[in-house]
Amino acid sequence: MIHLPRLLFAAPMSGSGKTTITAGLIAALRQRGLRVAPFKCGPDYIDPGYHTLAAGRPCHNLDSWLVPPDQIASVVARRSADADLALIEGVMGLFDGYAGDDDTGSSAHIARLTATPVIIVLDARAMARTAAALIGGLRDFDRRVQIGGVILNRVGSPRHAALIRTAVEQTVGVPVIGYVLRHEALTLPERHLGLVPVAEPGRWQEWLHEVSARLAETVDLDRLLAIAHTAPPLPTPAPITLSPVSGARPVIAIARDEAFNFIYPDNLDLLRAAGAELAFFSPLHDSALPAGAAALYLCGGFPELFAAQLSANQAMLAAIRAAAAAGMPIYAECGGLMYLTETLIDQHGQTFAMAGVLPGRSRMTPRLTLGYRTITAQTATWLWHAGETLRGHEFHYSVWEGQPSALPPLYTCLPDASRPQPVSEGAVIGQTLASYIHLHFLACPHAAERFVAAARAFVNAEAQGGKGVKDSNAKARRI
Repeated sequence: MIHLPRLLFAAPMSGSGKTTITAGLIAALRQRGLRVAPFKCGPDYIDPGYHTLAAGRPCHNLDSWLVPPDQIASVVARRSADADLALIEGVMGLFDGYAGDDDTGSSAHIARLTATPVIIVLDARAMARTAAALIGGLRDFDRRVQIGGVILNRVGSPRHAALIRTAVEQTVGVPVIGYVLRHEALTLPERHLGLVPVAEPGRWQEWLHEVSARLAETVDLDRLLAIAHTAPPLPTPAPITLSPVSGARPVIAIARDEAFNFIYPDNLDLLRAAGAELAFFSPLHDSALPAGAAALYLCGGFPELFAAQLSANQAMLAAIRAAAAAGMPIYAECGGLMYLTETLIDQHGQTFAMAGVLPGRSRMTPRLTLGYRTITAQTATWLWHAGETLRGHEFHYSVWEGQPSALPPLYTCLPDASRPQPVSEGAVIGQTLASYIHLHFLACPHAAERFVAAARAFVNAEAQGGKGVKDSNAKARRI
């Protein structure tokens, strides 16, 4: 068993300030000399960047719908092995999960799986005594969730905070740990997919300093730590065992810059554990792929915001096309798919030439497509056996237009609450696999092994005369 003090910061609804409070507290506690392991509930890529910045170490996602629930506590224990405590940011409202009658993946579900006390971040800017009713309802809705305290956000004054504290503590009995005054300096910039990622230029360090300083003044950090220490021990995590590909470690090139940064740290760690050497490159700024690249991972991001620069980097676009033509295994998710199409039409209606590995165009629309997806692999590829069923998620405003009907789809999305009929998704063209679906490799660690095996097969094929990658799917092993 592992003793790990920990807290989960949740709220009645999105937009309550969970990210600001969590990142600020991570920074404030780190300034005290504590090593804080950060986590984020759900599939989000952007909020973890703020916590990574605050903690000085990667923030890991906890998603009990994408990843088997029995693995969640092990992830927390494993990723906190050298930390003094763990702080977890929730997702949406406390009980918001997969469906109206299913809280799988919710903050409450993560709190139950990890036996973590919950601190409610309450946006109290337009309420007083009603705050007590809200806290009481959250506490009583599911008594398996331990509500350890409340932080009042966006209050108008210390007197306003004192008024709410009296109502909550005297009528509900839940302690109010502190408050944060409304201030423009604490507001984070947002756009169509949420907050602006810290991978882009910004005054992130100054913002973090401002938030942590204000929280240290008005939140009782000692009391917060005392609540964290009430968390029971976690089971010792079972190791994840992979069989690395024999021989020299093949190089997998990973896109990472302002335009492409939506990738789970666990995916990268599993690729390394499976025997890959990872080399990061920038489709925006670099003119060539990393030396010795044997496979390519184009993750999601915001290519629509950098379309002009991506299009102007003709050397990189040519390198991507050459890699695809040579049969290099290429795996593209969402923004990576958009980059591989012939053209990208941004939110202003401007058209930019892209790599042209995939036919057709990606076009920004006003309509958001989002949700968890259960998918079945339609085609035998270097990554999947035909018929394998997986879980993933999508979150995008773009559509892929002009995909030929003869192009084999990568997946079929099975019917769900938002889609009553099966829907074909993504495409397979040569050794390029592209889809709007994002995957978490902890749910399918064999994908990391197959990815590395395909890279090794490409290296071997190149050594034998540059004939391109062989079909390594038949050699892929289930674990």
